[in-house]
Amino acid sequence: MSGTSSPEAVKKLLENMQGDLRGLSLECRKKFPPVKEAAESGIIKVKTIAARNTDILAALKENSSEVVQPFLMGCGTKEPKITQLCLAAIQRLMSHEVVSEAAAGNIINMLWQLMENSLEELKLLQTVLVLLTTNTVVHDEALSKAIVLCFRLHFTKDNITNNTAAATVRQVVTVVFERVVAEDERYKDIIEQPVAVQGNSNRRSVSTLKPCAKDAYMLFQDLCQLVNADAPYWLVGMTEMTRTFGLELLESVLNDFPQVFLQHQEFSFLLKERVCPLVIKLFSPNIKFRQGSSTSSSPAPVEKPYFPICMRLLRVVSVLIKQFYSLLVTECEIFLSLLVKFLDADKPQWLRAVAVESIHRLCVQPQLLRSFCQSYDMKQHSTKVFRDIVNALGSFIQSLFLVPSTGNTSVTPNQTGSNASGSTGSAQTNPGVLGMGGGATVLPAFEYRGTWIPILNVTVQGSAKATYLEMLDKVEPPTIPEGYAMSVAFHCLLDLVRGITTMIEGELGEAETGSQSTAETTSLPAQSSEHQDLQSLSDQSDKELVSRAVWEEMVNACWCGLLAALSLLLDASTDEAATENILKAELTMAALCGRLGLVTSRDAFITAICKGSLPPHYALTVLNSTTAALSSKSYSIQGQNVQMISPSSESHQQVVAVGQPLALQPQGTVMLTSKNIQCMRTLLNLAHCHGAVLGTSWQLVLATLQHLVWILGLKPGVGGALKPGRAVEGPSTVLTTAVMTDLPVISSILSRLFESSQYLDDVSLHHLINALCSLSLEAMDMAYGNNKEPSLFAVAKLLETGLVNMHRIEILWRPLTGHLLEKVCQHPNSRMREWGAEALTSLIKAGLTFSHDPPLSQNQRLQLLLLNPLKELSNISHPDIRIKQLECVLQILQSQGDSLGPGWPLVLGVMGAIRSDQGESLIRTAFQCLQLVVTDFLPTMPCTCLQIVVEVAGSFGLHNQELNISLTSIGLLWNISDYFFQRGEIIEKELNKEEAVLQKQAEEKGVVLNRPFHPAPPFDCLWLCLYAKLGELCVDPRPAVRKSAGQTLFSTIGAHGTLLQHSTWHTVIWKVLFHLLDRVRESSTTADKEKIESGGGNILIHHSRDTAEKQWAETWVLTLAGVARIFNTRRYLLQPLGDFSQAWDVLLDHIQSAALSKNNEVSLAALKSFQEILQIVSPARDSEKPDTPPAINVSVPVVVGATTATSLGRSFMRTDSIGERMGRYSGAELPAVTDEIEDLNLWWAAWNSWYRIGSESTKPPITCDKLTFIPSQPFLTALIQIFPALYQHIKTGFSMDDLQKLGIILHGAVSVPISSDASPFILPSYTEAVLTSLQEAVLTALDVLQKAICVGSENMQIMYPAIFDQLLAFVEFSCKPPQYGQLETKHIANAKYNQAEWVALNYVPFAERSLEVVVDLYQKTACHKAVVNEKVLQNIIKTLRIPLSLKYSCPSESTWKLAVSSLLKVLSIGLPVARQHASSGKFDSMWPELANTFEDFLFTKSAPPDNLSIQEFQKNESIDVEVVQLISTEILPYANFIPKEFVGQIMTMLNKGSIHSQSSSFTEAEIDIRLREEFSKVCFETLLQFSFSNKVTTPQEGYISRMALSVLLKRSQDVLHRYIEDERLSGKCPLPRQQVTEIIFVLKAVSTLIDSLKKTQPENVDANTWAQVIALYPTLVECITCSSSEVCSALKEALVPFKDFMHPPASKNTCLRLGMS
Repeated sequence: MSGTSSPEAVKKLLENMQGDLRGLSLECRKKFPPVKEAAESGIIKVKTIAARNTDILAALKENSSEVVQPFLMGCGTKEPKITQLCLAAIQRLMSHEVVSEAAAGNIINMLWQLMENSLEELKLLQTVLVLLTTNTVVHDEALSKAIVLCFRLHFTKDNITNNTAAATVRQVVTVVFERVVAEDERYKDIIEQPVAVQGNSNRRSVSTLKPCAKDAYMLFQDLCQLVNADAPYWLVGMTEMTRTFGLELLESVLNDFPQVFLQHQEFSFLLKERVCPLVIKLFSPNIKFRQGSSTSSSPAPVEKPYFPICMRLLRVVSVLIKQFYSLLVTECEIFLSLLVKFLDADKPQWLRAVAVESIHRLCVQPQLLRSFCQSYDMKQHSTKVFRDIVNALGSFIQSLFLVPSTGNTSVTPNQTGSNASGSTGSAQTNPGVLGMGGGATVLPAFEYRGTWIPILNVTVQGSAKATYLEMLDKVEPPTIPEGYAMSVAFHCLLDLVRGITTMIEGELGEAETGSQSTAETTSLPAQSSEHQDLQSLSDQSDKELVSRAVWEEMVNACWCGLLAALSLLLDASTDEAATENILKAELTMAALCGRLGLVTSRDAFITAICKGSLPPHYALTVLNSTTAALSSKSYSIQGQNVQMISPSSESHQQVVAVGQPLALQPQGTVMLTSKNIQCMRTLLNLAHCHGAVLGTSWQLVLATLQHLVWILGLKPGVGGALKPGRAVEGPSTVLTTAVMTDLPVISSILSRLFESSQYLDDVSLHHLINALCSLSLEAMDMAYGNNKEPSLFAVAKLLETGLVNMHRIEILWRPLTGHLLEKVCQHPNSRMREWGAEALTSLIKAGLTFSHDPPLSQNQRLQLLLLNPLKELSNISHPDIRIKQLECVLQILQSQGDSLGPGWPLVLGVMGAIRSDQGESLIRTAFQCLQLVVTDFLPTMPCTCLQIVVEVAGSFGLHNQELNISLTSIGLLWNISDYFFQRGEIIEKELNKEEAVLQKQAEEKGVVLNRPFHPAPPFDCLWLCLYAKLGELCVDPRPAVRKSAGQTLFSTIGAHGTLLQHSTWHTVIWKVLFHLLDRVRESSTTADKEKIESGGGNILIHHSRDTAEKQWAETWVLTLAGVARIFNTRRYLLQPLGDFSQAWDVLLDHIQSAALSKNNEVSLAALKSFQEILQIVSPARDSEKPDTPPAINVSVPVVVGATTATSLGRSFMRTDSIGERMGRYSGAELPAVTDEIEDLNLWWAAWNSWYRIGSESTKPPITCDKLTFIPSQPFLTALIQIFPALYQHIKTGFSMDDLQKLGIILHGAVSVPISSDASPFILPSYTEAVLTSLQEAVLTALDVLQKAICVGSENMQIMYPAIFDQLLAFVEFSCKPPQYGQLETKHIANAKYNQAEWVALNYVPFAERSLEVVVDLYQKTACHKAVVNEKVLQNIIKTLRIPLSLKYSCPSESTWKLAVSSLLKVLSIGLPVARQHASSGKFDSMWPELANTFEDFLFTKSAPPDNLSIQEFQKNESIDVEVVQLISTEILPYANFIPKEFVGQIMTMLNKGSIHSQSSSFTEAEIDIRLREEFSKVCFETLLQFSFSNKVTTPQEGYISRMALSVLLKRSQDVLHRYIEDERLSGKCPLPRQQVTEIIFVLKAVSTLIDSLKKTQPENVDANTWAQVIALYPTLVECITCSSSEVCSALKEALVPFKDFMHPPASKNTCLRLGMS
């Protein structure tokens, strides 16, 4: 600028201008005068400006329109010479920037005209360029016009012009955008609002843009329009345009000025709204096109892809993705998907090649790939773009192998077809591969199933140099050389892997060092591409999490595709360098996945390497299962499935070794090639360098190595190292010299690999061990079922790893020995087993001899850890292993015996681990060891181990192989107890010392000391363990062992129990005795009821012991008796314990469950024990005590009787004076118990148990069948007999509730039937009236109660009514025997003794005895308040009503007779009481009941039996008479105290009795007897007697008389009427005897009545009565016609008295008076 504005330059400019103007005026002088004039005036103008202004340039610019005018006119002449001169002058003005905007506009218009006239085209372009580049005055329309001008010149006929114009357009476009950049620079400080681009802004307006930006915007917008073949908005006047040119322009702008688009929202908007849709639209032919015909060179019709456009579009896309990815996330997703599509096999070769190149450009930018992953793959509903790219590459590579490429000249199209079978013929047809020999050079290439593809050197590692994307001059698609696309794709993969791994590894490293250096608060976090600011720790970890998520997603997205492609390439590669590259890529990916912890992908890559190491199709399960898992995930790419391609069988590799496969049935041999060995080395390399991240993949790696080692014939030697072995399987292993030299190297690398395990961290070491273990498992699986040589690789390497890691043996000891123990040592293959045991014992011995730090003597834990596997060997049943174990124990005892201390338990454990099923000899041997320990070593071992000795001895007792060993071991336990007894003090001291130490440790750790029977002192615990062991033997399945152990247990508790602390008794009771009772109870209740034929050998079994259930019953009896005895004899020790009452409850519970067991022996014994603990039965007398403890093996017979098994454990008397003291107490003299209340609670607990036993055992069964269990009579009798004694202790608190409970049980017990086979012993013959002992006991119980109540307090006496109720219930049994549930009982006469039937008892004697008791009791208690209040009398009457109403139907005749006499007795006592309480209403309800009873009895519905003699009948009638007499003496005289209704009922009844009712059933002969004349008479007399008593003292009596009279008269009237009727009807026939008798009786009664009435005081007789009497008269008169003389005479007597009623008629008053007289 300064160059053009210096004074010299200005001066020169002025001169030049004037010169130009002069020249112009000269040229135009002749032809164009106006121009000449204008030029001259221009000169003057210039001079004037120069003279007037100091700033000449500014003034010139101001007036530039006028200054330029002459030149414009000159151009208008269209004369070439003038035009050139003018253009040069204008250019000069422009270069000095003295052209104003207006002038510029004029200039451009002038240039436009020249262009339209096709004049000076190159000069025009030059002028435009100068105008636009020197200054910025041209804007808007002017600018657009200038640009259009250049465009139009680009499309002339002249090539030079066209090219120049193209260059000019490019430059002009650049200038326009450079202006924007400059403008932004100028304004950058002024802008306040943020320029953050929001890609989604939809603002179409450009009003916000500054001028330059606005121009650029319009220009760019129109370029898009043009490319899209639309009319431009701004570039008005365009006539034609090519897409290729437009796309190139767009690409250059996007590439050169990304910041303009990123900074201005409006431009970003253009990108989104214009460019992207345009690109997508233009791509459509490529998308839709499928390869069908060859491409043509004409400008592409829509359907076909057109190379120039397609290639430029891809360039644009590359720029868009690279520069504007952040803006165009969605659009890029589409572009990337398109790219992926272009790789499809049905696209043209050139398109695929260009697409691969584009993808390669992306693959070398790992950060960009990372962004793809973040933006697409990690978003929920987005396309997985990154994954698709990788998969597409894989798919692309596969397609190249599978589809013959069309542009390929060297391979004939049918070649793939001819070689589809995979024969090796392709070697001849392919010129690239020459024979292996002959020293010919081999081209690097891939070959797969007959397709041969050379590898070209297309690009330098890490850069994406494209070939076809740069061919901008080509219109025709180029021919692509064979192998080009494959090579680019191959490099894509390698660059992708390299880029990703380096980036992630770098960031991982930074993150790790970052997290290490983050010591205090903050640090510089791992650098990401955007942020490098300091953040807080939490931010850093968040960021690390985010980064890690991205890394993982990247790997997850790409590994499948990579692996598929790389595996295929590895298989196809024939070039060592390519193979190396592929393996390296797989190795780095595997390591990266390992570092990121992505197990599946890591394993997949490792599997690929492993497969490469083995011969093709080698059957290796671990690999096949992994690939199966992978190939089942065949993943889809744009609708195509990509399968994992399995390796092709044919291979052009040099074979270097032949060997046997490691398989179950080896089929032939397998070959290893040099590529296999190359892979194997990679594998070793991986294991060596990346062992720490292999984790579970060690398994794959080691499995493969194992197979390779086997094929190469390496065998393990001492210490586990592998050496080239002898050919075990014959001469099948063939090795070439090439590999022979490699073998020692491989072998040493292998050993080094395991030696280096000492540098692995603990976790990785564990993975290695786990892998070896599972390998070994596989080898073991193979070795099953045959004794062939197994593969010992894994076991050898385990041993090797163990030996080199002895310094940290603790961390791997468990998995290592665990595997050897649980798997290898238990293998059926003896060679395998032998190696396992060898390895294990070697490790144990090495471990014990290794100089650990600290030494073993100070590190007991480690010593135990090392010894433990020895004990664990006990779990293995193979005898050879057990022999090794015992040898090892022996060696250890010999060498380490002195320092065994804490190891003793393990050694004892080995003895104790012998199981029953391990053969007699093994058990005998171990038992001999134990006997030795018990006899010799007890004093030498730590006292803490004594308990283990007890355990082991006990365990031999439980062995069921040899009964003698079991019984002898019980003897050993007795010996051990003696040893404890003798050395008690020493043991106690040592144990207490040990205890104190343990206690202290426990307190320091803050935990509770935990050992069996804890709160007891340690010495007591030892005893308790002994007792517990014996307790276990007490529930052994064998009866002999149970018996022996039971006797020993109760003997030891008896003999040595005094040594125990008082508090320990608590544990003895709860943990030993009750626990034992629980188990015995459980076993007994679940024991088998099957019959046992013989007791082994020829021993016969008594029928009382011929089922398991019966044998267990014996055990239960023994145990319960033993425990009850301890309770009884040691009561003085037990009662002061805090929870004696709970113990008492539990014991009662056991007695209860035994009593309720469905076994008569057990239930009866339980009641005996109940009696014993209640001290109802006295303890054994001295005479019964044995002098010596019972010998262990002798079984003592158990007598179930009053002293159940008392003889068994009596030996404790010898050491126990207190016991003797106890023995002297009889049941009566209980030792005084301090706490009365406590005692009372115990008795009540006993009562509750008794009640539960009673209620359960007497409850009837719900269903009834053959097997229903029904308690025996002796059991029930014993049960009821317990009550009286028990009652003595609880009577003070015995309440009504309890009484009711008792009643239920008594009732239930009496109801139980007897089984028919027992009945002869219990039942008397049916005729004898005798009570069974059970019935006796029931009545005794009630008697005891009644007596207690009698002397008891007032509140006890309210129990009388309940006792009456109970007895009355029994009385009812006479008529209604009780039903026992649904059980069918038979009458004794019908029962068969030998069948399981139930016989009902004869309840009559019992009921009658109960009735007698009732009467007695009532006589004593009639006046008692409770008896009165509770309506006892009414209940008695109600009960008696049953037999009385049945009368002749009663089961026994005696019953109703007794009932009558009882009723009479009771009433004689009860009625006076009732009258006494008449006013209180307490007896109101009794009267109707009584009336009904009389009624039912006197007029019974039951007919007398046919065989009843006349004497009997008369005797019975006399009883009826007695009843009526009772009514007349005891009831009617006191009518005033009695309810009227009752008297009415009695009257009606007497009335009914007084007159014979007709009964047609009697024959004439019987009538006399059956009529009960005597009875009728008495009734009538009674009626008469009460119908007129002379002395009426009360109105009540008068009422009774009136009522009686009225009844009598009505009755007479009825009988007379009926007689007259019958007489008339009968004609000549005489009437029945009884009817005649009846009428005579009535007639006599009438006369007697009238006599009586006359004698009575007149005022006592009611007028009504007289009227009734007189009313009889006409009826009597009618009887006169009767034929019977007897009736007639009676009639006469009846009629005579009526004379007194005859009087003459008179006035009413007289009549009345007469009547009164």
